[in-house]
Amino acid sequence: MNNIPAIEIRDLNFSFNDLPILENINMTIEVGDFAGLVGPNGGGKTTLLKLIMGLYKIQSGTIRLFGQSIKKHRKRIGYVPQYANFNSDFPISVLDTVLQGRLGITRSFAGYGRKDKEIAYKVMQETEIQHLAHRSIQALSGGQLQRVLVARALATEPEILLLDEPTANIDQRSEKDIFDLFKDINQRMTILIISHDIGFVSDYINRVFCLNKTLVCHDASPVTSDTIHALYGDHVSEIHHLHSH
Repeated sequence: MNNIPAIEIRDLNFSFNDLPILENINMTIEVGDFAGLVGPNGGGKTTLLKLIMGLYKIQSGTIRLFGQSIKKHRKRIGYVPQYANFNSDFPISVLDTVLQGRLGITRSFAGYGRKDKEIAYKVMQETEIQHLAHRSIQALSGGQLQRVLVARALATEPEILLLDEPTANIDQRSEKDIFDLFKDINQRMTILIISHDIGFVSDYINRVFCLNKTLVCHDASPVTSDTIHALYGDHVSEIHHLHSH
């Protein structure tokens, strides 16, 4: 698909109960981009991801995936949520969690086939959790659980990966490891990631979209202090991570 964007949004508006959430959104994410979506809480970031996935009905404007409707290409999207809710009374293994990514792809009546398990083990190896395959997810650290959720998304064999604050509940060292993993994954698929850590993500992404109900900026250049003040106002301080070697 030559020169056709992975995601193209035009004149998008969205409201909940007459309360505007997104206003006049226009954005383009090219195939192969590693794009960051940053902005304050309540700015509409998660809502935008859900619109891209087709979980909410578009009220006005358009969203195109690879030049066509969301419905046609929904299965080409992998999604990693900010929070994973697992019932502690229903323990599930890492392998079974990753295999959930094959639901709707494999033959539902016949259970998981050989190909499904091969794909599950392949993505577990890529995310470095294959040694945890038979461990209960209840016994995992925050960083390990996040890798399981990434592996589950990769098991769908997506061409676009959407990530909603994937490092919100893990420590700084694990955060760097996860982003290094995303950088590798980006070699074969388009990534759009929500993050509050502007300074950190700017080391990895090639395009940033600053969202607070409407787009404040969309650029491929590093995020500057002027961008931060335009997005958050004066009530914010920049935090710079010191990366150890």
